Amino acid sequence: MKVKITLNGKLYHKHIPNDMMLLDFVRKYGCLSVKRGCDTSNCGLCTVWVEGKPVLSCSYPAARADGKAVTTLEGVQEEAADFARCMTEQGAEQCGYCSPGFIMTVLAMRRELKDPTEEEIARYLSGNLCRCTGYASQMRAIRAWLAQDAGKEDGE
Repeated sequence: MKVKITLNGKLYHKHIPNDMMLLDFVRKYGCLSVKRGCDTSNCGLCTVWVEGKPVLSCSYPAARADGKAVTTLEGVQEEAADFARCMTEQGAEQCGYCSPGFIMTVLAMRRELKDPTEEEIARYLSGNLCRCTGYASQMRAIRAWLAQDAGKEDGE
């Protein structure tokens, strides 16, 4: 099957196997931030954006992305680095294996939710597993980053 997928701003016209998952497509074309974890849509390690919305690429057929824009961490490096710094400052970065998918989810959440509550943040991130942090430091980092971001919008 032939697909046209825009990956991080670059258009790819490729023949792919009918059963290829988006995870395999993006990794094949150099987006190694996208990790394979569970292959069952339960861990969030493979999170990418399709048309700006987070999807779990391990269970998203690449053919379904035909004609669409796909974004990985490589495509939002500056914005991701800003949040990653905040995670480090808050002690939320440990082994880092879950970080790419987690960061993609947090960036999508910020675009979608304005001034989210603690409960809304937890619900939005419910599909992202981390075996190292216990989540308290991650929640602290998200709150600090969103507060910093709100300060920029207020002209501080």
